[in-house]
Amino acid sequence: MSSEDLERYEADIELQLYKEYKDVSPMFSYVVETERRFYLANEVHQTIHDNGGRTYVELELRDAWVWDMYRTSRFVQSVRIVTFKDVNIEELPPKEL
Repeated sequence: MSSEDLERYEADIELQLYKEYKDVSPMFSYVVETERRFYLANEVHQTIHDNGGRTYVELELRDAWVWDMYRTSRFVQSVRIVTFKDVNIEELPPKEL
C-alpha cells in the first residue's frame, strides 16, 4: 500500500466518522474535549484534584460516544478520564421536538 493509498483510506474513514458524529450528536447532552479525545455524553461528572501543588482533572462520563477512527465500537457505557491538561465541557442545546 502506497502512502497516497493510506492517506486516501484515512481520509475516507475520517469522513465516515464525521458523518456518524452528525447522526448521533442529537442523542447526547454534552460535548467533552480533552487533549487526546473528543466525546459525546449524557452525563459528565468532573472532580478537580490538587496533589501537592499539581492539579489534575478526573472525569466520569456515562452513556458516551468516542471520536476514534480506530475503534470498532464507539458507543461506551462509561468512560473515566484523568488528565493534567485542559478539558472543555459544553452542554449542547436542548433537542427540538
